[in-house]
Amino acid sequence: MFIKNPKFEISAVGPNQYPTLGIPEIVLVGKSNVGKSSFINTMIHRKKLARTSSEPGKTRQINFYNMDNLFYFVDLPGYGYSKMSKKEQEQVGKFIEQYLFSRKEISLIVFLIDIRHEPTQNDKLMYHYIISSGLPCLILANKADKIAKTKVLDTVKTLQKQLNPLGDLTTLPFSSERKIYEDDVWKFIEHYI
Repeated sequence: MFIKNPKFEISAVGPNQYPTLGIPEIVLVGKSNVGKSSFINTMIHRKKLARTSSEPGKTRQINFYNMDNLFYFVDLPGYGYSKMSKKEQEQVGKFIEQYLFSRKEISLIVFLIDIRHEPTQNDKLMYHYIISSGLPCLILANKADKIAKTKVLDTVKTLQKQLNPLGDLTTLPFSSERKIYEDDVWKFIEHYI
């Protein structure tokens, strides 16, 4: 898919701020610094539409990126960032929960995990949370450029078994650096928009 005119639309912390276009929303979830913003930039061939940071915990609101009025990429705040106060974590958790369980426009959740590490306790909690939402989900084993190419597929299979032992969710590798898995991810996303 080629996106001609992607744009950042709004940062929201509640339903009264959500966009009202009624188009599908592809929601990105994952721990802090897993590469959600880089994923958006890679998929639309832009360097800086979604702001990236080496400092985890930068995204504290729900960011809506409009893709040619066809759909939104929705970047949720990352979880598991220890420098955020307990109160901030609770506030962020509440508006994420409110969004995930009340937003009718959500078409697909893209759950990013770091291919280099076993799923954390927080990853497993988020997985169960997604499953309980009943929404379609794609698991992306991100940062595939950080391990040997020959190990990518086996590592993806291992992660799938650890996180989704039933194997009823699709798990794909992804790399913002290499950009070689982009077409497979687009095919999957297009099915939901």
